[in-house]
Amino acid sequence: MKPNSDSDSLLATIVREGTVVHYRKGAALFSQGDAADAVFAIQKGKVKLTVISKQNKEAVIAILTPGDLVGEACLVGQHPVRMATASAMTDCSIVRLAKPAMMRLLRYEPAFSGLVLSYVLSRNIRIEEDLIDQLFNSSEKRLARVLLLLANFGKEGRPDAVIPDISQETLAGLVGTTRSRVSFFMNRFRKLGFIDYNGGIEVHSSLLSIVLHD
Repeated sequence: MKPNSDSDSLLATIVREGTVVHYRKGAALFSQGDAADAVFAIQKGKVKLTVISKQNKEAVIAILTPGDLVGEACLVGQHPVRMATASAMTDCSIVRLAKPAMMRLLRYEPAFSGLVLSYVLSRNIRIEEDLIDQLFNSSEKRLARVLLLLANFGKEGRPDAVIPDISQETLAGLVGTTRSRVSFFMNRFRKLGFIDYNGGIEVHSSLLSIVLHD
């Protein structure tokens, strides 16, 4: 999605019909097993999606940023409960729109329906890219890509100067490797001048060389 065009129009409509809720860092928008009764749109901040297995193992499946939708799977109706937990990684401003109101917009506002379809298709492309990344790229390259995505490289507008504090455990979950490997590569990136630590992770454009290197 383009954060200054389609996503702005999508968010504006949801803001018009929904309710803005402020979440402190660590607060849950919804938890795995909750009733799937609303869609959320991120105005400000970052949201983490996690899943807990029957063996009580937690996996990070996505980190979402302003302009993203959260919990839109409830619109399909296949699952009456949430399949994941969404929690605020930073202080967030989130718009909550009840499922009936969202369905009404989709039914009676074709332009809005088109924006949602565009968003869902873009999200699917991102999921496919993540899968390909997991299958074919090294953990070092996957970590570099995750850091660049978190810093919004590749999106319209200026990238974020600093990624808010994110644990190496969370990064390991996103990359699909161990925390010790993440620590090793983070130290290497810092020594090479690709990143800095200063109350968060500052990502430099030079980190792209890791992703682009064959």
